[in-house]
Amino acid sequence: MNKLSARKFTVWRFALYVVLFVFAIYYLLPLYVMLANSFKPLSEIRQGDMMALPQVWTLDPWRSAWSTAQIGVQATGLKPYFYNSISMVVPAVLLSTLLGALNGYVLTKWRFRGDGVVFGLILLSCFIPFQIVLIPMAKMLGVLGLAGTTTGLVLVHLVYGLGFTTLFFRNYYAAFPTELVRAAQIDGARFFRIFWRILLPSSGPIIVVTVIWQFTNIWNDFLFGASFADADSVPMTVALNNLVSSSTGVKEYNVHFAGAVLAALPTLIVYVVSGRYFVRGLMAGAVKG
Repeated sequence: MNKLSARKFTVWRFALYVVLFVFAIYYLLPLYVMLANSFKPLSEIRQGDMMALPQVWTLDPWRSAWSTAQIGVQATGLKPYFYNSISMVVPAVLLSTLLGALNGYVLTKWRFRGDGVVFGLILLSCFIPFQIVLIPMAKMLGVLGLAGTTTGLVLVHLVYGLGFTTLFFRNYYAAFPTELVRAAQIDGARFFRIFWRILLPSSGPIIVVTVIWQFTNIWNDFLFGASFADADSVPMTVALNNLVSSSTGVKEYNVHFAGAVLAALPTLIVYVVSGRYFVRGLMAGAVKG
């Protein structure tokens, strides 16, 4: 590469970085506004510039959003609903990941007649809109006696997320050496022993992808939580909406901003901690598929 070409490349790369920086600022601006105003007294928000940093820093909006803000007719804050979301997300993510891994294992290493049709039907579930399943799912939860419970929400997210988790693991296992499975069978290993000892230990990248994908979708879900939860099982996103809607008269914007950050914090932490592994695992699954 001559000097002129190298200089052109440097200029274009610099221009690209400038454009990306502008887009990043534009994308992060709402987060900055929420954070900055969540540490301000309400009087400062009303009288000052919402883009400015706080003149008086206070944690009262965060305390109020977490434990004392009025949500509906109760003054409980977001704390109990945060635990509702945790008790819903953790089992739903673990179960959907495990069942997706088993499905991918069966569809790639234990082939049977019609396995392509079965995979196509499972894949079809990825394209079904949320709204279509509301009435059938409500009927099913009523029959099972799980309506308005956290267990019911776990079942809903497990069923709806199973198509995605199966797709991820099926694509990842498609290029896994079948010879290893056959050798284990010859040595006397059976179905679950092969799964636990051979396939699952090598599935780290795609497990990370699946966990992040499911955690984000389930934690941020609003429609299922609003449709199938009752007052004792309301998740964080629904409680946040109720927090904003229940404010009458004086709008406590600082409390609302703090509540929004609290609701988004778990997914933000997940992506900051394991975002690079998400990209690596997604690319690994794409190559193997």
